[in-house]
Amino acid sequence: MFDKLMQAQQKAEEVKKRLDGISVFGEVEGGKIKVIANGNKEIKEISIQSDFLEGADKEELEELLVIAVNKALLQADQVSQSEMQAVTKDMLGGLGGMFNK
Repeated sequence: MFDKLMQAQQKAEEVKKRLDGISVFGEVEGGKIKVIANGNKEIKEISIQSDFLEGADKEELEELLVIAVNKALLQADQVSQSEMQAVTKDMLGGLGGMFNK
């Protein structure tokens, strides 16, 4: 049983590493503001096109940044859930074998 728990912990670490390598993004205003995050919900980059920045006021920019960040984090959450469901399914299959022995 201890081996199964160690395998589960190992798989969780593998998922975390995999999620570090997955990029998701949220964008607004047709891509003029773009936020890039990884699958572990870490913001990696924010880009704002110069032409938009010149014409935007502070409040508009802040609102749009919040929207773009939330879109990126939502995508990261969906990717993370999908990866964790796959690992959970795999782990439960392995645990079922423990009780049949």
